[in-house]
Amino acid sequence: MTVSPPVVRPLHPGPGSQVDFGAQIDGVNLESLTDEHFAIVRDALYRHHVVVFKNQAKLSPKAQYELTKRFDPAAENYGHGKTLDAKRSILHPDLKTIPHQPQVQVIGNGLIPSYEGLENVQLRHPHHRTFHRDHIPDDRDYDFTRFYRWHIDAALYDLYPPQVTTLLAVNVPKGRRQTLLYDDGTGEELVVPLGTTAFVSGQQMFERLSPADKEFVQTSKVEYAPHPYIWMSSARALPTGLGLHSEGRELPESDLPPIDPRKIMVYPMTWKNPVSGKLALQIHPSAVRRIHCADGSVVDDLSRVRDIVYKLQRPAISPQYVYAHDWEDGDLVLFNNRGVLHSVVGAFKPDEVRLFRQCNLAASEPPAGP
Repeated sequence: MTVSPPVVRPLHPGPGSQVDFGAQIDGVNLESLTDEHFAIVRDALYRHHVVVFKNQAKLSPKAQYELTKRFDPAAENYGHGKTLDAKRSILHPDLKTIPHQPQVQVIGNGLIPSYEGLENVQLRHPHHRTFHRDHIPDDRDYDFTRFYRWHIDAALYDLYPPQVTTLLAVNVPKGRRQTLLYDDGTGEELVVPLGTTAFVSGQQMFERLSPADKEFVQTSKVEYAPHPYIWMSSARALPTGLGLHSEGRELPESDLPPIDPRKIMVYPMTWKNPVSGKLALQIHPSAVRRIHCADGSVVDDLSRVRDIVYKLQRPAISPQYVYAHDWEDGDLVLFNNRGVLHSVVGAFKPDEVRLFRQCNLAASEPPAGP
C-alpha cells in the first residue's frame, strides 16, 4: 500500500502581519513516526521554525517524548534538569511531571482531578503580576494582558539548550480574547486568543538589524548567570516581558546554590540553523549577565548589558512580527527552540481550565555560532 507523503502548508497570518515563519503538517502518524516522515518533519521544522499538527488529542506522552528525542537522539533528560527541585526557582510552581514519563511536564491553569497518573493537581498559569514590576490593574485583568516572559527553553547553566520543544493542548478554554499591551510608551498592542503562546523569529530578529549591529552580534557572546532562575527570582520584568529592570534585586552568588565555574554558559549571540545555515539572534534576555566582545573586552555592568540586548531584540517583538497561536484542543506545536523566542500570555479566571503537555530535552551539544 502506498502511503501519501506528509503535506507541509505554510501558515498565513492575517492582514498587516509580517510573520514569515510557521507551517501546518498534515498526514503524519506521530504515534509511530517513520524515518521518511520524520525527515520531512525535521526539514519543515528548521525551515519554518514553528509547526502545527492538528487533532493529536490521543498522542501518548511516550510518543511525544520520542518525537522530541528524535531531533537529538543522545538527549535524555528534561531540559531544565533538576532546577525545579529548588523551591526558589521561578519555574518551580508552573510545571508538574508526568510520573510514567518524567521528561514530559504538565502545565496550565485550574484544578485537574486526574490526568496521566497525576491526581488533584492545581495548575497555575503564569501571570505577569507575579513577575513584572508594574501590572495591569486588577479591574482590567481579564480584558487586557501582557507577554509574561520572552525566553528560550533552557537551563542556561550546566545543560545545553534543547533543540526543540513540543507543546500539546489537551484542554483549551474557549471564547474569550484579550488585548495585549506593551505598556512601554509606544502604544503598541495586539489582540490575542486567551492563553495564546506567542512566538517571534530569531532569524527575522537578526535580519532586521543594521549592518553594524549584525557585525556586533556575529562577533560577541553572552554569558548567563549561574542558576539563573534562582538568581533572577527577586528581580522584576519590564512591561514587554523582554528582560528585567536593573534594580539590584538579583541574588548575590553567596545566596545561590554551589557554583561550578565550568558550568557557567557563554554562548554566541547568533545561532546557526542546521538545515538552512541562516543565523538567528538567540539571547534569553532575563538570564543574561555579561557580554564578551570581539576585542576581548567584557561588558559586566548589568544595566548596560540589558540595555544593549533590549535594543537589539525589541524591534522584532512588535505586533506585526508576533505569531500568536490560536490553540484548539488536540493541537501539537513543535518549535525550533534554537530559532525562536516565545512567551506565555494571558490572564485566566479560576474556573478556566487549561491543560497542556510540554516536552523538551537538554541537548547533547551546544548551539553552533556563525
